[in-house]
Amino acid sequence: MKAFENFEVWFVTGAQLLYGGDAVIAVDAHSNEIVKGLNQAGNLPVKIVYKGTVNSAPEILATFKAANNDPKCIGIITWMHTFSPAKMWIHGLQELKKPLLHLHTQFNKEIPWNEIDMDFMNLNQSAHGDREFGHIVTRMRKNRKVVVGHWSDTKVQAKISVWMRVAAAWADAQDMLVVRFGDNMNNVAVTDGDKVEAEMRLGYHVDYYPIGDLVEYQDKVTDTDINALVAEYDAQYDVAENAKAGGKDRQQVIEAARTEIALRRFLKDKGAKAFTTNFNALHGLNQLPGLACQRLMAEGYGFGAEGDWKTAALVRTMWFMAQGLEGGTSFLEDYTYHFDGEKSAILQAHMLEVSPEIASAKPKLEVHPLGIGGKADPARLVFTAHEGTGVAATVVDMGNRFRLIVNQVDVIKPQPLPKLPVACALWIPQPNLEIGAAAWILAGGTHHTSFSFALTQEFMEDYAEMAGIEMVVIDKDTTISGFKKELHMNEIYYMLNKALM
Repeated sequence: MKAFENFEVWFVTGAQLLYGGDAVIAVDAHSNEIVKGLNQAGNLPVKIVYKGTVNSAPEILATFKAANNDPKCIGIITWMHTFSPAKMWIHGLQELKKPLLHLHTQFNKEIPWNEIDMDFMNLNQSAHGDREFGHIVTRMRKNRKVVVGHWSDTKVQAKISVWMRVAAAWADAQDMLVVRFGDNMNNVAVTDGDKVEAEMRLGYHVDYYPIGDLVEYQDKVTDTDINALVAEYDAQYDVAENAKAGGKDRQQVIEAARTEIALRRFLKDKGAKAFTTNFNALHGLNQLPGLACQRLMAEGYGFGAEGDWKTAALVRTMWFMAQGLEGGTSFLEDYTYHFDGEKSAILQAHMLEVSPEIASAKPKLEVHPLGIGGKADPARLVFTAHEGTGVAATVVDMGNRFRLIVNQVDVIKPQPLPKLPVACALWIPQPNLEIGAAAWILAGGTHHTSFSFALTQEFMEDYAEMAGIEMVVIDKDTTISGFKKELHMNEIYYMLNKALM
């Protein structure tokens, strides 16, 4: 798909010269056919490029170094057609900086029972060779994804597709700039963290900019620019009477457009992919820029409220993974509970900033007072999220490591909210509110989340693997006693790991 057309994944086949030149030719032909078949299946978002069969340590090292230095290459798929002595891979694996997928497959799908002989056995040794390769990757403590099955199987291709999307998002994060307008909300702990460690571990860079820098952009926006954007609003959304042309709050829509134009230009000029705002830092703005944040999120910018730079980056990363998939991605916040037995749920919203990507119907553009921030009544898109299952995720700084917390949730239809004009979602965390909320709190989870209908737990597992960070999952099988044991074991693991470094 076009979203990933500038990326490629390299396919590298392992073998050796023990079996003669004819075997090398056969291995190369089979590898080419596999790569061609995978590309033509239409199930993979990123093109696979065959980089040949490697038969020695120098070949492997040269290939992996080349991958590191090629910006188009977002990862490597390895496959052992024959037995490939794993000591050959050590220096290459030591150098490899790109994500790794180990495809445990073989060229033929079934055993040719009547024709199989020792020549066939010697050539088709994936069941043998991949275990040798797998041992050295494990011995070297290299993170990777292992996919098992025949390469033509759509289930196998689906797993490769997930990994590709995550690898593309990982590549995108390595030059991500997160712009913070203002600092963290005063005295808030969970949304803050070590920005230096985040750049070392997760790739993205966080910079502070005073709100005055945005105001300078805002002052240069022309009436012509504003009129064009307001016309887009009128065409794209249901507009409330007070926000329509001639309505008493039309000027607030105009001011919202002015800020959106300025913010988009600022982010583009800085090369930023994510940003945060803070309702305590609005000097020079007419209103809290809720509408701008909503629309920019739908375009792919990450967003975090109150200076939450970790969530802003994760929203961008999850949006990037999900391009072209159904459902949508958004920033959300746990607001208030609805206790109703097994149907107990959490109302997810924020003051204004929820992406219309997750809307169940055409959003309505409205202007209402906001009892925080001390500014004029802000414009915003009002809607409820569509129903379905998704994942809510957050990254928290545990002091000695980052922890990715993932909760599978079921979004349900809320009752009407006539006096709460915000975008919102109502969800039941799996396995239920009692256990889901308790586990989230025990894990140290934030009140902000990055949410996606389009992604699954597998995407987040692959992301944690690439980043080399801890991950805990809350799902239908979670129990509090089991979850506590997992947290305790993880604590021991990371304390020992740090002591041994």
